[in-house]
Order: sequence, then C-alpha cells, then structure tokens
Amino acid sequence: MPPPYAPPDNFFPLTMSIIVQKFGGTSVADSKKILAAARKAIRAKMDGHQVVTVVSAMGQNTDVLIDLAKQITDNPPPREMDMLLATGEQVSVALMAMAIHSLGHEAISLTGAQIGIITDSTHTKARIHSISTDRIHKYLDRGNIVIAAGFQGIDDAFNITTLGRGGSDTTAVALAAVLGAVSCEIYTDVDGVYTTDPRIMPEARRVAQISYDEMLELASAGAAVMHNRSIEFAKNFSVPVHVRSSFSDVPGTMIVHEPEAPNMAVCGAALSKDEARVTIRGVPDHPGTAHAIFSRIAAKNIPIDMIVQSEGAQGMADMSFSVSRDDLGHIMQVMEEAKKELNAEAVTFDDDVAKVSVVGLGMATQTGVAGAMFTALAEKGINIEMITTSEIKISVLVAREHAVEALRTVHGAFQLSVPPRDCMKHGEGSQAAPMKLDTPTLLRRLEKVAQLERLEKLIIDEIALDETQAMITFVGLADIPGLAAQTFDELAEAGIVVDMIVQSIGRENRADISVTVKRAELEKSLAVAKEIAKSLSCPMPTYAAKVAKLSVFGTGIKSHSGVASRMFRALSESRINLELISTSEVRINVVVDGACGARALAALKKEFADSLVSGNGE
Repeated sequence: MPPPYAPPDNFFPLTMSIIVQKFGGTSVADSKKILAAARKAIRAKMDGHQVVTVVSAMGQNTDVLIDLAKQITDNPPPREMDMLLATGEQVSVALMAMAIHSLGHEAISLTGAQIGIITDSTHTKARIHSISTDRIHKYLDRGNIVIAAGFQGIDDAFNITTLGRGGSDTTAVALAAVLGAVSCEIYTDVDGVYTTDPRIMPEARRVAQISYDEMLELASAGAAVMHNRSIEFAKNFSVPVHVRSSFSDVPGTMIVHEPEAPNMAVCGAALSKDEARVTIRGVPDHPGTAHAIFSRIAAKNIPIDMIVQSEGAQGMADMSFSVSRDDLGHIMQVMEEAKKELNAEAVTFDDDVAKVSVVGLGMATQTGVAGAMFTALAEKGINIEMITTSEIKISVLVAREHAVEALRTVHGAFQLSVPPRDCMKHGEGSQAAPMKLDTPTLLRRLEKVAQLERLEKLIIDEIALDETQAMITFVGLADIPGLAAQTFDELAEAGIVVDMIVQSIGRENRADISVTVKRAELEKSLAVAKEIAKSLSCPMPTYAAKVAKLSVFGTGIKSHSGVASRMFRALSESRINLELISTSEVRINVVVDGACGARALAALKKEFADSLVSGNGE
C-alpha cells in the first residue's frame, strides 16, 4: 500500500488558487497579440490567482520549421525533428515573459525540460510520465507569472521530446492537474465549442457546457478545438477546462463531467475529411485473426478508428477499418505483411471517403437516433459505406464529395442550432463561469496524481459483460442510398430496440448489416428482418440466438494504439472468436458466442488488470 498522501507545504487552495492559461499559436502570432495575452495573464493575477501560462509556437511557425526540415531531407530523424520543433515554443515563452515584464509585472519563462516534464522516448508523439512541480511553486510563491513552453518535455536520457500536434493543450491540462489548479483556460481563435465547425456551418451553435466523454468523441471524430489527449487528462483528474476566445469576451464553453442538457440525444456533429478505408478480404474466421492484424498496426503506433468485421461465411470473413490518409502508406505495408501471414484473399483501400459522426450522452437512454440519422442521409441521396456505433456516438463513412452535405444534413436533422430547453447549468449566451472546486476535491486530484506511476497511463473504468442480446445479420444488401434507413425504420416501427449497429463492405457492391437486439425480442425481430429482406430482394437474414457483448470502457482507448490488439490477443489466447467489433474514443465493444461470455470477461479482466480502476478487477 502506498503511504497516505500529504499535500505539499505550499498548497493553499483556499487562500491562493492557481489558474492555468493556454494561448495557441494564433493567439501569440505577433507582438500585439502577445501583449494582449500578457494582459490576460496579468488580469488573472490581479484577481488574486497564481498564474501559469502555457504558450504555443507563434502562428505558423511549426509549419515553417517542418518545411525547412523537408527541404533538407524527406525523412528527418524523429529525434532531430523534436529538437527543431521545440524551438518554436522557446521563442514564444521568452517573448511572453518580456511582454509581462514590460507591463510592470514579474514573469519567468521555462522550457518543458526546465519545468521537469518527463516523457517516454516516443519522438514526435511522446507521452507524459511525470511532472515536477517544485520549481513552478517556487517561482509562483515569489510572485512570478510562470510562462511554460507547451508541446514539449524531456525523456530519461535528456532528449527533448514533443507531444504531437495540439500537444500544448495537453501540457496545459496536465499542469493544471498536477498543480491542483481550479481551472484550465484554453484561449484560442474560436470562442468555444460549437455543435459543429462554424466555418462550414455558420448556423452552428456555441454550447455553454459539454461533458468530457462527449468532447473526447467529438475530438476523435474530427472536431479540432481540443487535442484529445488533453481531454483524457481533464477527465482523469477532474480538471474543469474553459475554452475561450483570445480576441473577445464571449463566455466560452466549460468542459466538465456533466453535459449541457442531459435529455438531449445529440450534442454535436463532426466531420473528418482526410479518412481512408482499408479492407482485408478472405481472412480465416477463427480466434487470433484480429490480433494478427491489429498487433502489427499497434507495433507501428498507427492510430486507427472505425473497425468493422463482417459475419463469417464458409470459414472466411472480411475486416475493414478507417485510418488517416496520412498513415495510409504505412498501413498498406503492414497489411500486405498480414495478408501473407494469414493467406488472405486481398487487401484493398479507398482514400476518397470521409467520416461523419453524431455524439451525445443522451443516446445511451434514447432510441431512434441511428434511424433518424440514416433517414436524413437517405433523403439527400447520400450513400453510407460503413457504420459503427457506440453508446454515445454513431459514425458513418461516406464518399468525400458528399462530406459537407452529409454534415449539414445530420446537423439539421437533430436541430443542433436550437438551444436546448433543459440546460444543466447555463442558458444560451449565459456566462460559462469556471467551476469552484473545494479543497477536498483538489486534494483527491493531487492524491491520484501522486499514486500514478505514469500520468498518461491507460485507465480502464469498466469491463462489462452483457449476456442479454442476440444478433441478426442482413447479408448481401444492395449498397445504395437508403439501405440503412429502410432497415432501421422498419425495425423501429415494430418497436424493436437495436443496440450495436455495424455495416461492413460486402462483395460486388453489396453490404452486410449486423445488429444486436434483446434475446427476448429475437423472434419478433427476426420476423421483421425476414420481411425487410424480402422487400429488398436479398437473402434471408442469419442470426445467433445467444451472443455475449463485452465492452472495455475507459480513458485513452484510442490514443493508446495497442488497446484493441491486447483485447483481441486475450480473447484469441482463450480460443474465443470475434463475431462483431465496434470502436469509439472511450469504448471498444466486441460480440462473441454466448457460451463464451464469462470466459471472455475473465480473460479481459486479466489482460487489463494493471489498468483497471480500483474495485473493477475483483
């Protein structure tokens, strides 16, 4: 047992609260903007707070440095890229400190290494292991505003490392967590989180408040307001994050545990244009296949998103997933190796697709969301090429040429421009005031920080088993607009509640759709499914009367690229085959044979025992 946590001697949250402010590149793009940011930091200090300011590189400075490197070589060493890119923040923090001094206040600039931000050695995508707070507290107690370089740290061998694009957000929230800050203010060129990208849809609405899980899913789905790893930090350590504009006094958006409107099914929609779909066809439908594929991808540290496995037929199955177009070349090399190992039929890709997603905590308790989304897209003649769902997100792949129209369509279908009536804390246009955290809450946060071996450790909140479901698969459906809408409209009209939905790419312009339903409703569901199949002139649906759904839920599910691979390996070693897979930012769901449920649960709890929060490993 670790010794009881004792707060540092200089921890006085009730007499001198700490606020962390982060200014992005557009907020410090020139001298005038740097002075404006300095005034915001001084104002917070004059209000009685100790202030830590995290600063990004100026404007497009990072892009300029990347371009310089590419003028030298097409393949710059990752270590030297980190050495180069870290200089951008060093320029910013020095100028910011000078600005504060010029305005009559004390400030000191610190690089990530000078602060004591210790990371792993994964250059260009490093993860934070620990942060020393002694030096920051020393300077704060002397009356300084501390200016911290975002995006960077140092590994155990004293190499400079960077945290990846958007890493200054992660630096800011991580510092807020370890310092016991009452709030982390993210100043940027937008004035909050919107229901979708306001540059695409001017009618998008700024939300006053959004939950951590909703923001995580939106960030994963393409919303570019916040770095997803920063939200993982905020959720893990209960850091209130206040997204605000650097250039106006608009109230902004609070990112906290609770949603804006608990009864609202959908809180936002997001678009990711730069997607590619990869499919490996004709792989053996037996335990170990998924692990053989995804362990190779995890070894290359390549993030993937939507994972879809078709129902096996004649001992073979197809598997598809989405990936960033930038990673497509690396992925295809990996997949060709997997094809040879598995003696698969073929590996194909489509780099002309986009992902459209809707997100909302209310989906977990409300039905009809998927049907409404599919119907809206069908009415516009937009074909859905792939579907995955989780408890709070539905994602579809569409042709890139229809991407913006698809986003507009789903945003309008859920009337996201209209303020909800049941806002939890704030009405439209109201002030999203930073939350007041009491001393016990802050002490619990610091105790959690002290007891973690690594700050960015994967944290599994729950591994759950649902043995109440059955599975129905529509096979060989014509891959045309309206396919999913018709299927789910008829199921909904019959009063059938669908849980998981997976649409995979079939052969010869055909598609397969698998759904899970309650076992008690299987007979009724199957009768409706057969009528749907007749009306669509496709083969009779197949079904499994007893399946088990297993869910791994936590923080870092996607950003830790090996989670899916570990899950598949554990099930493979227990000789358990996968029937369906669906993924999201905070959850991976798999369906296995109903007789294997308890064994699968035990295998997954054993695999993730080091990441399960206390009490869930029993």
